[in-house]
Amino acid sequence: MKILVVRFSSIGDIVLTTPVIRALKKQLGAEVHYLTKKAFTPVLVDNPYIDKLWTIEKGIDEVTQALRAEAFDRVVDLHHNLRTARFKKALGVPSTAFKKHNIEKWLYVNFKWNLMPCVHIVDRYLDAAKPLGVKDDGQGLDYFLGPDDAPDRSRIPESHHYGYIAFVIGGQHPGKMLPEHKIAEICRGVEQPVMLLGGPEDADKGERIATEVGEQVFNAAGKFKLNESAALVRDADAVITHDTGLMHIAAAFQKKIISIWGATVPEFGMYPFRPGAGSAQIEPKGSRDRPHSKLGDNKWYKPNFRGMEKVSVDEVLAAVHEQSNAY
Repeated sequence: MKILVVRFSSIGDIVLTTPVIRALKKQLGAEVHYLTKKAFTPVLVDNPYIDKLWTIEKGIDEVTQALRAEAFDRVVDLHHNLRTARFKKALGVPSTAFKKHNIEKWLYVNFKWNLMPCVHIVDRYLDAAKPLGVKDDGQGLDYFLGPDDAPDRSRIPESHHYGYIAFVIGGQHPGKMLPEHKIAEICRGVEQPVMLLGGPEDADKGERIATEVGEQVFNAAGKFKLNESAALVRDADAVITHDTGLMHIAAAFQKKIISIWGATVPEFGMYPFRPGAGSAQIEPKGSRDRPHSKLGDNKWYKPNFRGMEKVSVDEVLAAVHEQSNAY
């Protein structure tokens, strides 16, 4: 059987599809192809369960003709939007897709009616492949690194060579991120070295925090490639993180995760999937108007709205110290 899995973006969402990839390969012995955006190649390039990785830069038309020639038996659509609907029609192959529950999310955001099923999105992804005969193998997420992905230790201060807490300070939308002073306060309260992680857009913020807190904090944000950052997550003693892609990578490595939530809520079904023991979810205290948006954008970050200020630093630190003492 020859199967095409489709998920275009983003980092975390793609990582969350990896149980489906593994099940198709190991349980069915299928030839598995995967279609995504070129920018996310590092997330999947070393996955041994993918026989061929297809990428696009701007549009599906770049690969439609070549994919039609592959004569797939089935498309498993884990993106499920108008673009994939058009693509599947052009391909002319039987397909299945996961349930997005957008109506339920809209009701939850706008009326605070929580009609979301108590099901992780990974289970919904697996449901899309169940007609093919796969099932959850209980193994969690996958993230594979290549031999060149380990960062050069000379770029990391010696103080952080013997253990550290990783703090992922970025996020795709402002409503998912703590203000800088809260991050600095948490860093000051952590009893171990702290390594700040994020993309180039987080580099300046990381420098300000590291300067304010002192040598205990090393700012790695923007200094390492994605898979180098993933290796730093893998090697951390524990991970403090906003709802972002590195959170799901940390879950793939079964790290102990303290996830911090703002405009979005775990009830959307995208909380860390089967992370390490002692993981905790920290949410703002007394914020009855959450979720404020589906993705973490919109009005949550208005200057007069103090949602992320309601995250308890003491609660975060208690979870960190409990995790640290477990080693």
